[in-house]
Formats: sequence, structure tokens, C-alpha cells
Amino acid sequence: MNTTDTQRSYFKVFLVILIFFVISFLTNILGTLNPSASASYSLNETLAGFLPFSFFIAYGVMSIPSGFLVEKYREKKMLIVAFILALIGSLLFASFPTFRIYIISLFTIGAGMAMLQVIINPLLRVAGGEEHFAFYSVIAQLVFGSASFVSPKMYSWLVTGIADEANTNPFISTLSGLVPESMSWVSVYWVFGLISIAMVVLILMTRFPKVELKEDEKVGTRESYFDLFKNRYVILFFLGIFAYVGTEQGVSYWMSKFLSQYHGYDYETVGANAVANFWGLMTIGGLLGLVLLKLLDSKLVLRWFTLAAIISLLFALLGSRTLSLYAFPLVGFFMSVMYPIIISLALNSVSKHHGSFAGILMTGIMGGAVVQLLIGGLSDLTTLKVGMMFNFVTLAYIFSIGLWAKPLVSNKTISFKRRKS
Repeated sequence: MNTTDTQRSYFKVFLVILIFFVISFLTNILGTLNPSASASYSLNETLAGFLPFSFFIAYGVMSIPSGFLVEKYREKKMLIVAFILALIGSLLFASFPTFRIYIISLFTIGAGMAMLQVIINPLLRVAGGEEHFAFYSVIAQLVFGSASFVSPKMYSWLVTGIADEANTNPFISTLSGLVPESMSWVSVYWVFGLISIAMVVLILMTRFPKVELKEDEKVGTRESYFDLFKNRYVILFFLGIFAYVGTEQGVSYWMSKFLSQYHGYDYETVGANAVANFWGLMTIGGLLGLVLLKLLDSKLVLRWFTLAAIISLLFALLGSRTLSLYAFPLVGFFMSVMYPIIISLALNSVSKHHGSFAGILMTGIMGGAVVQLLIGGLSDLTTLKVGMMFNFVTLAYIFSIGLWAKPLVSNKTISFKRRKS
């Protein structure tokens, strides 16, 4: 049997795609939890902004070091370390649900998720075969989006179940006894702990393929980073990822609280459902984006979708009660193409050191941390509505990428011109 074939199996592909699901499940629930956490700890908006800051700043700290650690200790060990960090963070907060512990817990979980982000794409390429990598990558992104849709639903199921004294579900009853009174949302972290344990066991039982990193997947040398930072496009695209993740979280993290505060919607049910729809529509929008990128230049798609996201956010912040409820998820639909387009434009704008550049771009995920502090601070100085308008600044920067980007290679589109006979 060919050695390459022995490294591939549907189970290994399933496991890697499951890891995509878990990353999203643990990461994108923060917006759903924001109103509950704020109420439990009497947080102003600045302190509420510290929650996503604590999580996403871990990406800024860990993304590049994780690349070096993976190259030294290999994928399986680092996968286990990443999920142990998620386990420690989850159980630490679930056992001692104070605000300070929550901050530490979120950073610990975020560090684990940053490690996983570095590992999974090369692992998926080897597990599924390079010739199937594009197909499996699309599947992985769909699964990633579906997890963000499911986790707010899970939160609603848990908190409403615990609040219902007539509920006889043994799992709900057990969790009810483990969480403080009036803090049923903490039960989410017991679930995260169980998921992390299950993932550690699965990984321990699996024989992982040997991953030979391609040049564009290696973290590179110190010299390669110095060389890249001399290129102004590297800084500009870093800011692009910074702005994208800042906006993604700047809408999804605050929308449930906004809908509760301005329109009186229940954040445990309607607000959570709105967050789920945001991620669900983002997944659907990604499918449309795949088609459009075969028909149109990626910079044009980026400009039109960003403009539509700006209009949707404007309706969400200034519209009526019903319009706001539906406009917020629509922002997710139009944001769906932004991340892959920015990444592809960035990597196609430099001719070398792609691995190092990818590490720099992943560090830009800490935009999800910094932008939330800015929104929180502005909200305390003014109102949450004004604070959330900071998202227009980041969206404007994303729009500008569609104007100034000059990739060395543009996306290939389908031509419908008739051939001359």
C-alpha cells in the first residue's frame, strides 16, 4: 500500500473537520453570552468589552509562537495541548465563576483555539489528500459556520431548561446543581469542558499522518519577518484582517445586548437566535460568494458586499424594532466573503515568505479584542448605539482594500465569450 494512502482516511478527515466545528462552537458564542455575563457581574460596556478582548488577544500572543511549537513538537502533541488548555479554561471558570477567573479562562481557551487554527489546515491537506484539499476546505468552512449557528441554540436550550423547574432531563438537572443560582449561562462552560475531554480522548486514540509543511505553511525565520515588514502591503493587509475580525465580533458580540436594550427582545431566546442567524447567514453567504468569485473579480465582490454590509448595519442600528432584528443577521450574510478574499488578496500580493505572512495575518485576529474595547469605551462615553457605529470605520477600511489592492495574481473567472471558429 502506498505510504501516502495510509496517511489518508475518512475518519482522519472527519476528525479534522470536527476540530473546525469545535473551534467555532467555543469561539463564537461570546456574543450570545454578553448580556448574561454583563447582568451577572453588573458590567459597564467597557468591562463587557474585556471579555472578547481576553479571548482574542490570545491570537495576537499565540499565533506565531504556535507555528514554531508545532514544527518542533508535531501536530498530535500540540492538538492535545490545545484541548487541554480549553479544558482547563472551561472547568476553571465553571468551578469558580467570578469575573476575574472568567477573564483568565477566556485567555486560556483563546490560546488553545489559536494553536488549533495553526494546525488544522495543513493537517486537513495531508489527511484528505492535496487533490481534495479545496473541496474539504469548503466543507470545513461550512461546518465552522454551522457550529456558530448551533452554539447559541445550545445556550438557549440550557438556560431555559435550567429555569424550568418541571424539566426532568437528567443532563439539565445535573447542570442545574452545578451552576450558581441566576447564573445558568455558566452551564455552557461545563459543556465545553466535556467537549474538550472528548476531543483529547479522540486525538489520543488516533494515529496522525506525518505532515510535511509546504513553504507557504512554514512559520519562517526571524529574517523573513523583518523582510516582510518592509513591504507596506503586509501592514495594510494585517490591518485588513484586524478590521475584519473586529467588525465580525463588533456586530455579533453586541447585537443581542443591543436588541434587548433598545427593542426589549429577550436576550436568552430572541437575541440568541439573532446571533445564531448571523452565523447561519454568513455560512449561506459563503456559498454564494464561491459562485460570484468564479464570475467576478474578487475586489469587485469585496466592494459590493462591504457596501451591502454597511447598509444592513445602518438599518440594524437606526431601523425599527422588526427591521433591526432582521438587519443584524443580514450583516453576517454580506460579511461572508470578506475574510477569504482579504486572505487571498494578501497572499497573492507578496512573492515569498507566505508562511511568515500567514502568521502575521493570523495575528491580526486580535482585532476582535481591540475593537470590542473601543466599542465598549465609546458606549460608556455615549450610548451603545453610537459605540457600535465604530464598525463603520472598520467596514470602510475593508471597502478600501477593494480599491488599493494590487495582487500579483487575480482570481480566475469563467469567461462566457464565444470561441472564434
